[in-house]
Amino acid sequence: MKISQAPPPSPTAALVLADGTVLYGEGLGAVGEAVGEVCFNTAMTGYQEILTDPSYAGQIITFTFPHIGNVGVNADDVENASPAAATAARGAVFRASVTSPSSYRAQLDLTAWLRRRGIIAIAGVDTRALTASIREHGMPHGVIAHNPAGAFDIEALAARAKAWPGLDGRDLAKEVTTLQSYNHDETGWIWPDGYGVQNKRGPQIVVIDYGVKRNILRRLASEGCRVKVVTATASYDDIMQNKPDGVVLSNGPGDPAATAEYAAPVIRKLIENKVPILGICLGHQILALAAGAKTIKMAQSHHGANHPVKDLATGKVEIVSMNHGFTVDSDSLPDNVIETHISLFDGSNSGLALKDAPAISVQHHPEASPGPEDSFYIFRRFVKGLRAA
Repeated sequence: MKISQAPPPSPTAALVLADGTVLYGEGLGAVGEAVGEVCFNTAMTGYQEILTDPSYAGQIITFTFPHIGNVGVNADDVENASPAAATAARGAVFRASVTSPSSYRAQLDLTAWLRRRGIIAIAGVDTRALTASIREHGMPHGVIAHNPAGAFDIEALAARAKAWPGLDGRDLAKEVTTLQSYNHDETGWIWPDGYGVQNKRGPQIVVIDYGVKRNILRRLASEGCRVKVVTATASYDDIMQNKPDGVVLSNGPGDPAATAEYAAPVIRKLIENKVPILGICLGHQILALAAGAKTIKMAQSHHGANHPVKDLATGKVEIVSMNHGFTVDSDSLPDNVIETHISLFDGSNSGLALKDAPAISVQHHPEASPGPEDSFYIFRRFVKGLRAA
């Protein structure tokens, strides 16, 4: 990978890729080094939500939007629901140095927040060139290093990046899931009151936490659901003892085929017993695997809040938030599975439904955090089905 960029006079950080490419810049956040898969995100807002999304476990995120830090950070916009997923993202790459916060909601500046959460960042990188290279060659393995003294063993860092096994075959859901089950009753944020509380006698939902985002839980609560979150390794009996009206398979990181080794048998039993299911992102992929389909690794992946997806049932196009490096192979869908949504960027699968069971799923993140709210209807459609049952 050849990226032409003049190094700063006194670099305090370096991004070293497995092929030997070195990008120098200003170090931010935690001091040290971390290895991961280098991807890019095209969202223009929501850097805090992105950096706290457990789906980014094992990845170094390149932000294509140049102005990062201008709204600061706050406790409300943290997306990881489990403390185990607090430092899911390995690192962050910025075009410009972090700007001072200018928002009434800011409680801390981004640099200090990154340091507190143990996230290493580098600023001053030509993120357009890096993104263009990823589009052409795929997502490389890399090491991000921050040393205030500016001393880097580039040869050793490149060797570490080259030796890293990557995300293929990696089950990361166990690393970011909750350690114990819990109830969630916080609803979505509404101006000017903030978050509310769900205290109605609505449908009982069990959410299997493969790396769930808080705003997925909030959307369910906003639809009047009583929400119970269980660990990724919960058994069929663990789930059913909560007497669910429906089960949600959450988003999460890693290779879906690896997580499906223990998750798919549970889901197949839910399908056999006609328990209503909603799958989201990784949950969508695991549902597909449980139904007999296959998943494949993507070359560039989908990370952003501006992805056009078509609902094949209505013909409508929605702009959605996506974050996935694996996808369901549309050609592998068995006869009892219907493709419901497709990406208009590359035609890849973005949703499915089972013909012989009340199960639906989407590849994108319908809670829209960050992103547009076009897909909120997914939650309403699922809950409406529960109420009609």
